[in-house]
Amino acid sequence: MTRITLIDGHPDPAPERFVHALADAYARSAEEAGHQVRRLDLAKIDFPFLRTARDWQDGAPGTAIKRAQDDVRWADHVVIVYPLWLGDVPALLKAFLEQVARPGFAIGQTDRRIPAKLLKGRSARIIVTMGMPGLFYRVVFRAHSLKSLERNILRFVGFGPVRHSIIGNVESGRRHRQKWLRRIAKLGAAAR
Repeated sequence: MTRITLIDGHPDPAPERFVHALADAYARSAEEAGHQVRRLDLAKIDFPFLRTARDWQDGAPGTAIKRAQDDVRWADHVVIVYPLWLGDVPALLKAFLEQVARPGFAIGQTDRRIPAKLLKGRSARIIVTMGMPGLFYRVVFRAHSLKSLERNILRFVGFGPVRHSIIGNVESGRRHRQKWLRRIAKLGAAAR
């Protein structure tokens, strides 16, 4: 049994968003396979954006962020599902990650200049959706925002392995979406 925290990073709470369906498929399949799942739906969580480095380093996280940190700390595996917006993660997801990944929780002080990775021992899966073909995103854009999230945030604080699923052409029809929902459900059952 794996403890999974699933972060639905779509800022729009409208239930018809494909990201929500993917998150539902993953969570449902994981639970049916006997895994424990906690879910964070960012569209329903209220928290402020950080505006200064001092707030990030010394400010106290609010109640919603403390609960999110507890859910991440509890997890063996973290899944982040989001739509690609303007070539990157939505601003709400980035703001959430900035709030959660504070010093003392995600990174710590060491004798050397390299920060300690306080979230070691956890794996991650990133699921990103987009209107463009996934291959185009990989080849032309070199999946830059996905690599940034993977390298500069998740691996930086200790996650590993970090795997990803790139889902392109999300507007291409029901069959395409159903195929991806089945694939994501299989990942949920395997806690991958």
